[in-house]
Amino acid sequence: MAAKKLVVDNGASLIKIGFNDSETPRVIPNSVFKVKSERRKVFVGDQIDECKDYSGLFYVLPFQKGLLLNWTIEKQVWDYVFGKDALKVDCPETDIMITEPYFNFSSISDAMDEILFEEYDYRALCRISAAQLSAFKYVQEDPSLRLVCLVVDCGYSFTHIVPVYQGKILKEGVRRINVGGKLLTNHLKEIISYRQLHVMDETYVMNQVKEDACFVSQDFCKDVEMARVKGKENKIVRDYVLPDYTNIKRGYIKPVEDMWDKSKIIENEQIIRINIERFAVPEVLFHPSDIAISEMGIAEAIVHAIEATPKEMQPHFYTNILLTGGSCLFSGFKSRLYSDLRSLAPVELDVGIQLPSEPTTHAWHGGKLLSNSEDFTNMLITKAEYQEQGKNACRKKFGGKEK
Repeated sequence: MAAKKLVVDNGASLIKIGFNDSETPRVIPNSVFKVKSERRKVFVGDQIDECKDYSGLFYVLPFQKGLLLNWTIEKQVWDYVFGKDALKVDCPETDIMITEPYFNFSSISDAMDEILFEEYDYRALCRISAAQLSAFKYVQEDPSLRLVCLVVDCGYSFTHIVPVYQGKILKEGVRRINVGGKLLTNHLKEIISYRQLHVMDETYVMNQVKEDACFVSQDFCKDVEMARVKGKENKIVRDYVLPDYTNIKRGYIKPVEDMWDKSKIIENEQIIRINIERFAVPEVLFHPSDIAISEMGIAEAIVHAIEATPKEMQPHFYTNILLTGGSCLFSGFKSRLYSDLRSLAPVELDVGIQLPSEPTTHAWHGGKLLSNSEDFTNMLITKAEYQEQGKNACRKKFGGKEK
């Protein structure tokens, strides 16, 4: 009987996991939660959906600054997702493909290999980066035209720009911006707390506000002028109704026509008014210097990354830019990036940007495709090889300094 193949995109915020015969992955928070209202209870992964009150949610994350450092928490999450509560994985009969961070420390990779083989007893393992999986799917969709892929991965901790050629990362071209979804949510929390209501403990709710209300400005100065306008003429300002977890389970943007109508005011409804924050928060991705982070924005980093690759490849990278990660879902993200990049790129070169319909799960779908390909068997290290050669077998296969 052929071994089952499990594809795991082990992100710092979300785990995308599923067998390679699944249509879509399960998306599970990669964290453990504690709740003020139910202090004794711990929620693991998507068990948080059972929680009745998300106020004052306390996160315990296995990833810190993009690296998997808390193995106790990660094993708690893996026990849940691999176990009978989620996927019912028969580990000794399963090959696992799992993503790891770019330029991961060897000690962290070694610990992952050891845990997956010795504690979970997987039959075989393939360690790979999310960018390689995204690029594989992108190239396979049209291999005659797509020879390379520049993956822009707007993740939870960082944004990475990763050039990939024939399945290999061109390390000299990788760039990292220290801005990700977590920083944007924290920035929004600080602004709202300073101006209106103390929400520093409300990460879960403010993350929803960010997803529901924020957008990428196409003309920042023009939008700032609009945000200064008072009353109905201001086309940007919105009222966001916060959840009370009795009648309102999830917050929402109030209809524009109800904002200025006093007869539509509902008693005990808690509202925050969001104006310039709507576009100033995502703007940090394009201009980190706005909040004193002295780094390049995404467009500059893309140009910098491409210029570090061989000259004959550069035109191809400019026309094959792939956006992945949750922050790409901001309204207006793709068109703003195109206009910024067009003004910086060499005038004789075309610029082409692709935004998948599901940028958060794109890498998982690439992993599914790769695990069904003929090459996949050659990418695996079996448990027998690991037991015979130790950590060097994995270091040799997946890259890393041998001992």
